[in-house]
Amino acid sequence: MVMAVNEKPEVWLRGPVPGITPFLQPVAHALLQAKEEIHQALADFPDAALWVRPAGVASVGFHLQHIAGVLDRLFTYARGEVLSDEQLVTLQSEEQSPLTPCPPDLLISRLVSQMDAALNQLHNTPGERLLEPASVGRKKLPSTVLGLLFHAAEHTQRHTGQLLVTAKIVLTAYPRVEKKDC
Repeated sequence: MVMAVNEKPEVWLRGPVPGITPFLQPVAHALLQAKEEIHQALADFPDAALWVRPAGVASVGFHLQHIAGVLDRLFTYARGEVLSDEQLVTLQSEEQSPLTPCPPDLLISRLVSQMDAALNQLHNTPGERLLEPASVGRKKLPSTVLGLLFHAAEHTQRHTGQLLVTAKIVLTAYPRVEKKDC
């Protein structure tokens, strides 16, 4: 990959994130990389394009809500907690456009807030907890703290990639989408 003169290397090539155990550096790097790429790709993204689903794929708005929701849920499980009623309601509504106006900046802000909370939790997760058993969902499926945190990182990266492609397609296929509320 050839970089422009002022372009930074990808986050994982910038060194360790201070205060996070070496075992969780890949998780922190993935979250920080996703945050940067989403900000860059959605700068000036039109409000009306947020819920466009080209060829029936998930919308940019869905990915923004889903990434935040999954981070919240997986990090909750990593703390050894069960999901709240509010988290379960959020899970059911991720694919839907909110009823109130929702410019991309608002959804990005919510996602960044969730990513910052996740990074804070990484700072406070001691290395000796990583192999502790953790359960997932109502069925209490088995995992570990490390398994949950790693899955949160890879899931974030997967949906970030899908978001970036969808955003590019929407902006290319629908270049004259008018700005309006959701």
